[in-house]
Amino acid sequence: MKLQVSVARQLMSIIDDAGTTLHVYPVSTALAGVGEVSGSYQTPRGRHIIRAKIGGGLPENAVFVRRRPTGEIWTPELGEQFPDRDWILTRILWLSGCEPGCNRLGCVDTMRRYIYIHGCPDSSEIGLPGSHGCIRMRNADIVELFDLVPCYTEVEITED
Repeated sequence: MKLQVSVARQLMSIIDDAGTTLHVYPVSTALAGVGEVSGSYQTPRGRHIIRAKIGGGLPENAVFVRRRPTGEIWTPELGEQFPDRDWILTRILWLSGCEPGCNRLGCVDTMRRYIYIHGCPDSSEIGLPGSHGCIRMRNADIVELFDLVPCYTEVEITED
């Protein structure tokens, strides 16, 4: 099984080993487009793997800061209290690049850039670019995906 993210279509597909699409989720990739350089706030392209899964068993809307649950549960009121926060909610699938010089090692290292697939507030627009580089999903979708994919699942991010 692998995941395929289309930046142009703002969709993520789960594809089985026979090449059959099992499920498609709407996502939101970077507002700044695609790119691999640290500090660019862009979504990195190419082959990746899920290096770590974080947040299993936590409630929907659990808030994370630096991959640690804060104990907060996101609400619209909390969102209004901290309007500039980049909300990372519910679950985290931490990506690691597989292509040295493209998305691995040096200034293009996806893992060192802290690029995740993660949940976001339900009020966030999904299906349009809007993240700071990560791949955002609806909370119910990230819970479902988290339970379906093991660590080291391949994730390919393409511009098409």
